[in-house]
Amino acid sequence: MPDKDFIMRKIKLIQEELSHLEKFSQYSSQEIASDYEKTATIERFLERIITRAIDINQHIISEAGKGTEVVRGYGDTFLVLAGLGIYPKEFAEEIAPSAGLRNRLVHEYDTADREIIYTSVSEALEQYAKYCAYILDFMEKQ
Repeated sequence: MPDKDFIMRKIKLIQEELSHLEKFSQYSSQEIASDYEKTATIERFLERIITRAIDINQHIISEAGKGTEVVRGYGDTFLVLAGLGIYPKEFAEEIAPSAGLRNRLVHEYDTADREIIYTSVSEALEQYAKYCAYILDFMEKQ
């Protein structure tokens, strides 16, 4: 049985980060790309949002999974949740690539392209708001 307090705390933190991230959606890609502090702040918000979602995914998989799920990487955790019926497969396929962005941010693989950072803001705002809604709906049913 998933730990409701753990999941609710992580969801609350994701929602708070999304609220802060939303403030940056008003800037153009050029304004973000030319401002190191804006870029660094956005990168950190994205990293924290995605990492917290992965934490939730891993927890749900370990507590509600069948034990036969195949997880080769963090992106797979989003796909497994679709397999558990928590959200549609199409949504999982949309959000799963964000795990790759998280890896690029955390491990500084060739430093993330600033245009990718810019487009990731709107994608994260949309996808992670939906993600939170799906997880909250799942938790209500538990």
